[in-house]
Amino acid sequence: MGQLSEIQKLRKKFHLNQKELANRAGVSQSLVAKIEAGKIDPSFTKAQRIFQALDQLREKEEVKAKQVMKAKVCFASYNEPLKEVIKTMKSKGISQMPVLQREKVIGILSESTILNKIAEKPERVHSLKAEEVMEEAPPIVSLNTSMHTLLELLRSHSIVLVAEKGDIKGLISKSDLLERIE
Repeated sequence: MGQLSEIQKLRKKFHLNQKELANRAGVSQSLVAKIEAGKIDPSFTKAQRIFQALDQLREKEEVKAKQVMKAKVCFASYNEPLKEVIKTMKSKGISQMPVLQREKVIGILSESTILNKIAEKPERVHSLKAEEVMEEAPPIVSLNTSMHTLLELLRSHSIVLVAEKGDIKGLISKSDLLERIE
């Protein structure tokens, strides 16, 4: 739960007057006014109701994964020759590809992973398969995952896959989120 001093700022952010917030939270308008003026400390239950109402508004307004994702995803097969993966990445202008085995994502190939593997064993570049080079699979989220969650996941992963009922519907990279910043 947030700080009481945040209530007025959040209420204004969502373009609500005190009465509208009070109605959404199931409390009186005078209670909201007194809290915002710092004249009273509400009961825990009433404060919780106010913050829940504000959270519901935030969730409605927040950008979701389905609004940010790129719907076209190129996949590599786990047994696909690395040379073919590189060709596809170059022709599509992409820097990473999820790896599939029996319609399941089992890993990811990125330019840096490929370059590191080639640097380790340049003589094997013609015989390597996707599964020998790939990294751990990226996180998979639902279409309604919030922007906040996406930001947190992309702090430690290069991409996030978006799925609905197990079917991959799209991909979100760090640059996709940066494009949303105005």
